[in-house]
Amino acid sequence: MPNPFQTLGSEAADDSSSKVPFPVSDTERTLLIKNESFVYRIPPQTKAVGWKATEWNLDKPDWKGKMRLIGKGKVAEIKLEELGSNKLFASCPIETYPGPAVQQVVDSSRYFVIKVVEEGGKSAHLGLGFADRSDSFDLNTTLHDHFKGLKVEEQIEKEIEEPPEKLDLALKEGETIKVSINIPRKSRTKSPATRTGAGLSLAPAPGPAGALPAPPSASLAKLNISKRPPPAPSGGSQQWIQF
Repeated sequence: MPNPFQTLGSEAADDSSSKVPFPVSDTERTLLIKNESFVYRIPPQTKAVGWKATEWNLDKPDWKGKMRLIGKGKVAEIKLEELGSNKLFASCPIETYPGPAVQQVVDSSRYFVIKVVEEGGKSAHLGLGFADRSDSFDLNTTLHDHFKGLKVEEQIEKEIEEPPEKLDLALKEGETIKVSINIPRKSRTKSPATRTGAGLSLAPAPGPAGALPAPPSASLAKLNISKRPPPAPSGGSQQWIQF
C-alpha cells in the first residue's frame, strides 16, 4: 500500500533474503505485537477538549499494517511496519505514559493519537486504531506496566546506592523511659453466695432420701389443730375392695 503521508520517512527496502524479522539490539525488547492496526490522517487539534475519533474517516484508514511496541532502555517506542516486509512506516518514541506521545481520544477506547517523528526531526500527529477493542486495551496496559516497572527499578537502584538511614533507638546517657501500667483494683463487693436479695428467702435444701419432713412451724401447727377432722362414719365403710 503506498504511503499516504509524503512527509513521513521510511526505511529503504532491504533484501528480504538477508533481512531478519524483528531485529533487536541488546537494549531493545519487544513488548507487544498487533498484526492489524489502522492509521488515520487527522486534522490539527483546535479545541481544548481533545481529539475525537468521530471526526476521522474511520471506514477508510490511510494505512494498514502491523504495530510493534518495543522497550529500549528507559523509553518505549511504537513502530508501524508493513506486513510481510517489516518495512518501517512510522515510529513514535515514548518517554512517559500517560504523556504527549500517546493520547487517548475522548469519545472511544479503541483509538489513540500518536506523535510520530519524521525525517529531519519534525513531528506529526496521527490517529491509531484497532479493529478489536481488546487490542487497544493491551496497548494501554502494556505501556502502563512498562513505565511502572521502570520506576520500581529506579527506586531499587536508588536504595542500593543510598541505603535508608537506620533509626538509632538506643537510650542516650541520662535518658530514661517512663512506663505507666494501669492495674485494675480488686472489687470489694461480696460474693454472690453471701448476698441476700431484699424481701427474698431461699427455700430449704431437700433432705436425703427417706427422711421425714421437718415439723411445721408453731403458727402452722395452731392452724392445723383448730381444724379437727370429721368423725368417722358408724359401722365402718361398706365399700371394700376384695383381692
